Amino acid sequence: MKAQIIQIGNSKGIRIPRLVLEQCDLGNEVELEVHPGELIIRPADGSRHGWAQAFEKMAQYGDDKLLDEEGTSTEWSRKEWKW
Repeated sequence: MKAQIIQIGNSKGIRIPRLVLEQCDLGNEVELEVHPGELIIRPADGSRHGWAQAFEKMAQYGDDKLLDEEGTSTEWSRKEWKW
């Protein structure tokens, strides 16, 4: 399917037919991903989809521990870090 790029104020955009929007189930907010020569549009809510289940699984296997123990610091953070 081809679409024309149109002027929208100081920007440009495309009109996405209603049927295409319904088929893609995009909703009101999208995430844009740019690659050389292409633009990918996907639903914005998909970026963290499944995180809750992944975190639950991590907790079951004990993989949810902090990498740095609280209160530990490096020489750099003791001497150089300023609040």
